[in-house]
Amino acid sequence: MSIVLGLESSCDETAVALVTSDRQILAQRIASQDEAHRPFGGVVPELAARAHAERLAPMVETVLAEAGLTLADVDGIAATAGPGLIGGVMIGLVTGKALAMAADKPLIAVNHLEGHALSARLTDSSLEFPYLLLLVSGGHCQLLAVEGVGRFRRLATTIDDAVGEAFDKSAKVMGLGFPGGPAVERAARGGDPRRFALPRPLLGTDEPHFSFAGLKSAVLRSWAALDAPGAQAQADMAASFQAAATDCLVDRTARAMAVAKGPLVVAGGVASNAHIRGALAGLAETHGRRFVAPPAWLCTDNAAMIAWAGVERLALGLVDGLDAPARARWPLDPDAAPARGAGVRA
Repeated sequence: MSIVLGLESSCDETAVALVTSDRQILAQRIASQDEAHRPFGGVVPELAARAHAERLAPMVETVLAEAGLTLADVDGIAATAGPGLIGGVMIGLVTGKALAMAADKPLIAVNHLEGHALSARLTDSSLEFPYLLLLVSGGHCQLLAVEGVGRFRRLATTIDDAVGEAFDKSAKVMGLGFPGGPAVERAARGGDPRRFALPRPLLGTDEPHFSFAGLKSAVLRSWAALDAPGAQAQADMAASFQAAATDCLVDRTARAMAVAKGPLVVAGGVASNAHIRGALAGLAETHGRRFVAPPAWLCTDNAAMIAWAGVERLALGLVDGLDAPARARWPLDPDAAPARGAGVRA
């Protein structure tokens, strides 16, 4: 059995975890920065980086102490090396390098997206390759054929905004607060999804990719047209937006099922949305596919998934030198054909 220490600092969650090769999470800590960023309605990179720098080392000490271990007992150090806010990525990766060098342990520079992509295998030992992955978060919206560790074939991406970004911006328009995704989901529970006729970009087309900019703009226009909207208008708009976004995700995923084998897996922060999970589970059942989703806490940014990706890579001898770079962008499939549209996320 191997033990890997994972570090995550790519956005606004500082996280540390110890995970074993037999899928035990020995200890973990996640420190949220929501209160610091809430007044700004979004993540401020400088504030995020400063918080990572202050919190990461003490959290490593705490997690090791809780597990009753020292660095000498660890078999590898896995740190997020990108993609993400470069200041935070650098702090986490430099910390990982320092620990690896001090303890003479291998460093595993983990792609944050691969952490999400493999997270379902941490909690589901029966999930084997290949599988179709819908990766949905604040910065990414992709469909990938996952053929193995480090082996990804991108089938679709967003040509403008990620679905998580659309959730956050729509929440801001409606005055629902930050973070926007959970706020929209809560408000939508009491809303009428048919009240606002919002668009479903690219629905039913041969275009494989996603688009959410038009949906986000439609929310802005529809909200601005209301006269003194109250709580019920918030709930109805949230429900209408969530239904439209879900329809787009289901439609594009159904299209990808025609070319990708294996179970349908959903991961990433938006995968914690129960309405979206339910719709995708229904899609998988309709197509006779198994549906797998990590627990909601494992969908949002955390270090357990980074440590697990480290476990998988370490088992294959995929380790990195201390010169491993921090990357603001790092596509899982660097050979994927370019997608049309401004602001395409790799």
